[in-house]
Amino acid sequence: MGFFLWQKSKPSILLIYTGGTIGMMQDVRTGELKPFNLKLTKQIPELEKFDIELSSISFKHPIDSSNMHPRVWVELATIIKDNYAKYDGFVILHGSDTMSFTASALSFMLENLSKPVILTGSQLPIGIIRTDGKENLITAIEIAAAQKNNKPIVTEVCIYFEYKLHRGNRTYKYNSAHFDAFKSLIILH
Repeated sequence: MGFFLWQKSKPSILLIYTGGTIGMMQDVRTGELKPFNLKLTKQIPELEKFDIELSSISFKHPIDSSNMHPRVWVELATIIKDNYAKYDGFVILHGSDTMSFTASALSFMLENLSKPVILTGSQLPIGIIRTDGKENLITAIEIAAAQKNNKPIVTEVCIYFEYKLHRGNRTYKYNSAHFDAFKSLIILH
């Protein structure tokens, strides 16, 4: 008689790119920030070292977070709903100025959530050497993939930014100049 040990496959994460500073590159001629085709493993080769199935989708036209509005919240909620059974967690790349509004809206739109939805972004574009986007994205993916006993550790909408995990519906942006840009009465770590 043999034993069969069932092992769950590696966690699967859907990365949703909406726009924002994290997906910008600086034009060498003009110095202007412009969206680019987000090729994550080129910008962050460390992602290839994860034992995670990482898929991504991007908005056809990335939006500045100042253009975020309820129709986009519905679109994000629909993307998550349509892919909920396929993935263990979700990471949303978003502009930081309205990230807390989107996180709050999604926390109420996604009822009975049992999987992580982690929003993150950056104060500096991902292509800049000293960007905060690289660490924010790597850790947001790790949080979304983290499991204990084959169940997600985080089961709510959160914002991960500058070494802090915040509840999505209790967070606000208080600083536009520093990496530590968000505050919350409740920090999840």
